[in-house]
Amino acid sequence: MANVIVYSLISVIIVSLLSLLGVFTLSFKTEQLKRFMIYMISFSAGALFGDAFIHLLPELISKVGFGLNISIYLIVGIAFSFFVEKVIHWRHCHHPTTDAHPHPFALMNLFGDAVHNFIDGIIIAASYLISIPVGFATTIAVILHEIPQEIGDFGVLIHGGFTKKKALLVNFLTALAAILGALLALALSSSIENITTFLIPFAAGTFIYVAGSDFIPELHKEVDLKKSLIQFFMFGLGVLVMIILL
Repeated sequence: MANVIVYSLISVIIVSLLSLLGVFTLSFKTEQLKRFMIYMISFSAGALFGDAFIHLLPELISKVGFGLNISIYLIVGIAFSFFVEKVIHWRHCHHPTTDAHPHPFALMNLFGDAVHNFIDGIIIAASYLISIPVGFATTIAVILHEIPQEIGDFGVLIHGGFTKKKALLVNFLTALAAILGALLALALSSSIENITTFLIPFAAGTFIYVAGSDFIPELHKEVDLKKSLIQFFMFGLGVLVMIILL
């Protein structure tokens, strides 16, 4: 158990530090960033699907079998992710955006990001509870999908009226929610027997939702054949990385 705690905390700290990536995008032109991001999103989508279907679900099913409860927990993970996104998009505001008055959508984005990071922390810790290799693979998958997300979040905060310094600070603070999520999962595992039977399919559901609902639609916006083929290659590469980590 000691190894699980150490690996979990190190992993979520690394994931939290990714929130500072936004500062490195300031030197890139918008078009350059978009070209990089779309391929990163393709790669991330493949990694998320790969981790859900190659690591998380098979590992759990091999230990507890496949029953109706697993399917229900998987759907709960998808539904919860859907609900969180709905909450984020419900708030709209037409007040002027200034440094003193950030746009409420930027604040809602911070709330959504904190919830998302909290769930990532739970997912990472729950994965290590299954096994160290599964935890490592899941951490890689989380890192890959955090890169485009954190860059995007930083852009939203700047657009929403935050200064660059403040945007980095608040983005980092919300990222620390991953540590709280990991600590909660570890605490639950010591007090609730077989909690991973719920947490793992829940985690897989969130990965499936993010990859299928957020990333894939974004990739469909690109219709150029050459770029689409590169996207497909990067998607396959993301899946391949998860296979290699078996």
